[in-house]
Amino acid sequence: MTLIEALKAALLGLVEGGTEFLPVSSTGHLLLAQHFFGLEEDADKTFAILIQFGAILALLSVYFGRLWRIAAAVPSDPAARRFVIGVLVAFLPAALVGVLARDFIKGVLFNPFVVCTTLIVGGFVLLLVDRMRLRSDRDDATRFTLPMYLQIGAIQCLAMIPGVSRSGAAIVGAMLLGASKRSATEFSFFLSMPTMAGAFAYELLKSYKDLSFSQGALIAIGFAVSFLAGLFVVRSLLDYVSRHGFKVFAWWRILVGIAGLIGLALIG
Repeated sequence: MTLIEALKAALLGLVEGGTEFLPVSSTGHLLLAQHFFGLEEDADKTFAILIQFGAILALLSVYFGRLWRIAAAVPSDPAARRFVIGVLVAFLPAALVGVLARDFIKGVLFNPFVVCTTLIVGGFVLLLVDRMRLRSDRDDATRFTLPMYLQIGAIQCLAMIPGVSRSGAAIVGAMLLGASKRSATEFSFFLSMPTMAGAFAYELLKSYKDLSFSQGALIAIGFAVSFLAGLFVVRSLLDYVSRHGFKVFAWWRILVGIAGLIGLALIG
């Protein structure tokens, strides 16, 4: 492992943790960064998935107390049981599609042009939804209906296309179904836990035999930086979107997508 490799791993960890919970597509940003860094082997794609675990732990560290209270209440509280079931129901569509279409997704959809296009299109969708006067009578992410949880999970499957954004799809889906901006964003946090943990475990199971010590060290660097960046985002995002909405993230997506297309045209 060289210093340049370590710095690249740290930068990719910053990109992952800094964008994972924003509606801008961490996978899309990582794919573009890896493309322009020349990191497009299967091992590099595996690296991008495995460092997500740092962001997962950041989220768990912030929400540990609340998750513990929900878990403790499951035996006696029907509302707690319904929420846990709701998260699992929302997780199932993406889990099923991810397992069945993994090779197609990684082999066909993981390319920079797809990412740039979906970043731009998704940015305009986010602008549109942010400006719509939607019904928002669902202010508590733990009290959505079971059909609503399932519908959000189905909409999240769109994020299998790199550049769409897992959190963005979940947030937009929840808002279209009546959730407030804050509760939609918070539910995207809850839904990310099994979704990201499942992707991490599945990729690790498929690829651990091919990982070398050097790759493991680079993953550890990316993991640590991803954790710190994710911690900052999780602690600040809910208050930000409650006050300002998603406009800044929409324009960021559009600008990154356009810059990526220009880079592809000039550099390839």
